[in-house]
Amino acid sequence: MVRRFTYKDAGVDIDAGDELVRRIAPLAQRTRRPEMLGGIGGFAALATLPKRYREPVLVTGTDGVGTKLKLAIDHDRHDTVGQDLVAMSVNDVLVTGAEPFLFLDYYATSKLDVDVAERVIVGIARACELAGCALAGGETAEMPGFYAPGDYDLAGFCVGVVERSAIVDGREIAPGHVLVGLASSGPHSNGYSLVRRILDEQGSLDASLLDALLEPTRLYVRAVRHVLERCPVHGMAHVTGGGLIENVPRMFARDDLAAVIDLDSWTWLWIFDWLQQAGNLTAEETLRTFNCGIGFVMCVPASESDATLAALDEAGEAARVVGRVVARDTPPGASQLYLGADGTHRLG
Repeated sequence: MVRRFTYKDAGVDIDAGDELVRRIAPLAQRTRRPEMLGGIGGFAALATLPKRYREPVLVTGTDGVGTKLKLAIDHDRHDTVGQDLVAMSVNDVLVTGAEPFLFLDYYATSKLDVDVAERVIVGIARACELAGCALAGGETAEMPGFYAPGDYDLAGFCVGVVERSAIVDGREIAPGHVLVGLASSGPHSNGYSLVRRILDEQGSLDASLLDALLEPTRLYVRAVRHVLERCPVHGMAHVTGGGLIENVPRMFARDDLAAVIDLDSWTWLWIFDWLQQAGNLTAEETLRTFNCGIGFVMCVPASESDATLAALDEAGEAARVVGRVVARDTPPGASQLYLGADGTHRLG
């Protein structure tokens, strides 16, 4: 007799997927914006553009959480990785001056654990609320044999919108402008392959270290948009993979510029000191892998630095001047990091 197979026999439980959609629908509803034309469950999300824009430009971004997920999975810490996912995309979109508008997620696993997936998506929805963007939809995929049992992966997709005349593109950056750094909460979602290698060498992981490593990526949307409404901002950088060394120069539109970062202008979080010491990392390797305590950088005219810092303080943001824009090949001083628009860098 020929056996009759079902999709569930092959490892895909449609009923579990339906139950997850049922659970997360109220979460998505809480993030709903007036521009949304439909709800969760359709083939695609529909939205009109916000009416206050005269010449709206769409801005797109996508990212994941990376191998930080493995640390969260191994220690049953699924509640904050959703914020990591949202933050990595909305902070990127924010760099252009855009308002994060819509967010979608992709959750892939070998066998769907509805309780775990719900914890993850609760975090996604909460982060969307904080960022002011709608959780417009998503996809859950069961892929038996593709992922190890218990593992899952996440991807996020953000659509933002910005007035064409208000795009922040770095074209007005000039020598003398100052760099305002916004504090990070830890490594955010970058460098975790190195983090996990260091942890393997250490052989132990206490609760305080785990808490520090799984502290979610900060959402800078509300604070930065508060500044954009009050002060001229000519460039921004989200400090992600590649650290300050790779990301700060990305704000420059001219190749004759450079940034000089004063490394003594802020106190590193203890987790970065621990990683540097435990991994025997050079200063350059640390600065090129981790944000080292500065998660976002804004470039403003020197005459606007006090107003920018005041606006950030009003928004509850811990910020400080961390450097300045200089002409290319300006030598760095002691405890300074030179970052050329051409990709060159050196420590003073």
